[in-house]
This record gives sequence, structure tokens and C-alpha cells, in this order.
Amino acid sequence: MEKKKLNPKKRTLIAVELLEQRYPEAVCSLDYEEPFRLMVSVRLSAQCTDERVNLIAPVLFKKYPTTQDFAKADQTELEKYIFSCGFYHSKAKDIIGAANAVLEKFDGKIPDNMEQLLSIPGVGRKSANLLLGDIYKKPAVVADTHCIRISNRLGLCKKTDPYKVEMVLKDILPPEKSNDFCHRLVLFGREICTARSPKCLECPLFEICENKPVPENGRRSKEREN
Repeated sequence: MEKKKLNPKKRTLIAVELLEQRYPEAVCSLDYEEPFRLMVSVRLSAQCTDERVNLIAPVLFKKYPTTQDFAKADQTELEKYIFSCGFYHSKAKDIIGAANAVLEKFDGKIPDNMEQLLSIPGVGRKSANLLLGDIYKKPAVVADTHCIRISNRLGLCKKTDPYKVEMVLKDILPPEKSNDFCHRLVLFGREICTARSPKCLECPLFEICENKPVPENGRRSKEREN
């Protein structure tokens, strides 16, 4: 008898539980010591790996230890420190602009709401959600490439636009689980559900995945059991 198909919400709840078991520690993959440094690192991570950002961060934050230091930075000099992250012209301009905005509009404190965060140079919804979730522990859905890819593969949503994915997941995720779930998707996306050649036969979410490999005379199922 064919198993009853899971609806997206039920599938999501199971995925949350399984990923909690696989990755008990749900932490941001960007290293940071204080909120504005996280904002800087998030901006640098656009079209760049978190590993690369973490690699340059110690030297960068030694040169610019405070928000005030970034606000007064010479753009050309700052670009030298972030060159390897790519798009260094626009990133340096945004970081300096963000530092000035935080100091002038928000008294040096990262805002705790989406509207104000989006008014800061270089901050989009993905960045804002990460800041809200990690700094203020508010419910947040970070619709990055891992989140979009895995949510579609699992059958949690059928959208590719980041905003639409965010809205769909916001409706079906327990609010208190949403931020950690997104961090776990990053870990899961790097280890198992990679963009190319996902390790489906090693996947802890295999049974609930809508796009798992079709068994070939039972061979794949048997392989997975061994």
C-alpha cells in the first residue's frame, strides 16, 4: 500500500526534528564577537564563502575594531582588507555607509526590527533576518541558497524567489524553531544535500524527501540499509 503523502507542514516538522538530532548545535557559521561585526561579516559573505570571511575577519577587525572605526574608514584602504571576498568596491562602500547609519540613526545599536534594518546600506531581507535571529533571538527565516535549494528538494515549498520562500516557511515553521532550522540547513547543505551530487543515500531526511532517487529494482533501498 502506498504511503500517504505528507503535507508541507508535517514534512517540515519532521525535518526540524531530524535536523535537530543530526546537528544539536545550531550556530551561525560566521564568527563574530559583537553585533556590528556580524553585520559586516554578513555583507562580506554575499557571493563569498563564510570560510573566506572568517579567514580575513581577524585582521579586518584588528584594523577596524569598532563601528566608529568603520565609519571613519578610507574606502580604498578598506577595500585592500576585503579584496579576497569579491565585489570589494560595493561592499566597502556599504560597510562604511552602514557604520555611519548605525551611529547616526540608531545611536550605535543594531536595530531590532526589519523596517529599520532595511534602511541600512547593504542590508537586505536575508541579512536582516539573520541579524534579528542571531542578535535578538527573534523568529526569522534566512532564505539563503541552502534554504531555497533544500526546501524545494524536500517539498516544503515550490518557490525559488527568496522572499516567497521566506513567507512560505514562515507559515509552516514553528516560530521558535525557525532561526535554528535555517542554521541547520546550512550545515546539512554543506554535508549532505549539496548543490551538486547530493548524498541522498546517506541522508537522514531520505524518507520524507519528495525528490529522493527512485529505487531501481530495490537496489538503492538495499544499499541504503547496508
